[in-house]
Amino acid sequence: MQFSAPTTRITDKWLFAMTVVFVVALLVLFTNNALNQPRQYFWPAVTEWVSEQNQASYESILAGPDSAWQEAVNPINAGLSDEPIWLRFTLPVTQIDQHGTYIDIGYPLLDSIDVWIQHGSETTHYHAGDAQPFAQRDNKYHGFLFPVPDYGSAVSVIMRVQSTSVVKVPVKIWQQKAFWEHISNTNLVMGLFFGLLLAIALSNLFFFFTTRTLTFIFYTGYVICLGLTLATLHGFAYKYLWPAQPWFQSKAISLFASTTLIFAVVFSASLLEIRTYSKRLSTVFNALAGAFGLIAASALFLDYAVSIRIFLVLLTITVFLIMGVAIWLARKKVSVAGYYALAWGALLVSAFTASLDNLDIVAISIPSQVLLLYGATIEVLMLAFILAISYSRQRDFMLSAKEDALEKEREAVRAKQALIDLQQTTQDELEYKVGERTLELEIALRELSEANRELEKLNTIDPLTGIRNRRHFDKRLQAEGRRSRREQTPLALAMVDIDHFKSVNDQHGHSAGDACIQHVATILQQQLKRLSDDVCRYGGEEFGLILPNTDTAGAQQLLEAMRAEIEANPCQFDGTSISLTISAGVASGVIAFGDEETSLLKTADERLYQAKQAGRNRVVAEQ
Repeated sequence: MQFSAPTTRITDKWLFAMTVVFVVALLVLFTNNALNQPRQYFWPAVTEWVSEQNQASYESILAGPDSAWQEAVNPINAGLSDEPIWLRFTLPVTQIDQHGTYIDIGYPLLDSIDVWIQHGSETTHYHAGDAQPFAQRDNKYHGFLFPVPDYGSAVSVIMRVQSTSVVKVPVKIWQQKAFWEHISNTNLVMGLFFGLLLAIALSNLFFFFTTRTLTFIFYTGYVICLGLTLATLHGFAYKYLWPAQPWFQSKAISLFASTTLIFAVVFSASLLEIRTYSKRLSTVFNALAGAFGLIAASALFLDYAVSIRIFLVLLTITVFLIMGVAIWLARKKVSVAGYYALAWGALLVSAFTASLDNLDIVAISIPSQVLLLYGATIEVLMLAFILAISYSRQRDFMLSAKEDALEKEREAVRAKQALIDLQQTTQDELEYKVGERTLELEIALRELSEANRELEKLNTIDPLTGIRNRRHFDKRLQAEGRRSRREQTPLALAMVDIDHFKSVNDQHGHSAGDACIQHVATILQQQLKRLSDDVCRYGGEEFGLILPNTDTAGAQQLLEAMRAEIEANPCQFDGTSISLTISAGVASGVIAFGDEETSLLKTADERLYQAKQAGRNRVVAEQ
């Protein structure tokens, strides 16, 4: 998928702006509606047991002194802790409805919850948590719901909560009718959201099968894993996908969050064409994807607290890296990078903030699950828009090329028809006209042929140095490989790299670096005496040489002469003399089969690496 650097179309900017406004307007409308509706639940005043005897039994807690309890902020957020916490509150009779009252704990990732509702000598005990199969719950609520018996007077509630993951206990009191109306609305919104994710995933999967573009399958994987992560956070995945697998439920967040980041990293690298601009950055992205893969695999064996901490460290690195790269590419006028930074910024910032909230490092006013939902909605729709831009540009390019071809074909048909029409005139006029038209066509074809040759030449010329480029090198390598195999003559390849080139850029600037590359290219070209020999700019400060009918000794001698010439002739730039050296790897052999020339090139590259390791400014031709 090619985004390299076409100027951003005005239409794209307007469409993107309208998409952002539309998504934000929907979220603002949804939030305002939620805020403006009368609140149908209340937060009870909760106290927390602060004695060191957290492992005590219900009976000992009940008999404990009031001084062991202190006021707590509801919702409770204990961060990552495997210690049990004890909570206590009183429900006045005015809050207990005769038609049914519920205690709602809306965080579905708690391992174990015990609730004792006491009225005088009568006690009702409930036990729940995602450490037990979903079918054992008394209701099908994706969170945790505990009915309050109607004793006709106030009741006292004691709760014990323990989890190996983040401990958040948002305690709400609902009347039965209001609660199920709220759940109905929530399920509708969540159904629309997950339906949107599914539709986007399926459409991009279809695009992958029709275009064979990997970017689409990476985005499909990202959307699916993001949906599974959010479904797990909200409790829907445990309810519908693996209700009988509490062990897998305890691992799901780490697993799917990590796989989401795997696809996020590879999708970013593919969409932004990172390898085109920096091989090192491409390597970093590959390493990050591998690291998240290891976290995903180890999540099945490590404790949640360990794996999530490692995940958050890598997530932080990934956030700043991806945003930094997107901004860097946007400054390089890569049109899609700016859109990409905005889209990913929405999700990455919300995910990072939600993670800090879960660890009780920061406190936010809205639930972390809702924050993630907002960020995901904005990000998924914006990325879908970016992919739509990509598809639109590809289609426009293909249609334009097809139209050009058809126009040329029509021109040829018109020319042919003109010749046929000329045949219907008199013989003398026919001979004159045909001769004249034929001459015009020959001139046009000659000019077209010359233009094609010039275009082909331009496509194989490196614009900075004027020597051949990587494209020419690859084609020439295949041709010379076949020739060596056919004639059984040796083929020598050499890979040359300017030593300490980054230091030249850092000390003298990129213009000086360009001048040094030109200087080295000129010397390498001048050292070649045979027409069959070729030097090409392979990439960056690296050059490749193709030396047909040359053995190892001959190639080494030539490269030594080049190395000495470059060392003896510094590059002159703006009155500054910049000393340069090169390292080179040489490999020679007779091509015997298939694409053995590729292996020969790899050997030359490995010997270049050996030259670098051995101290640079040298030629390595043998192991």
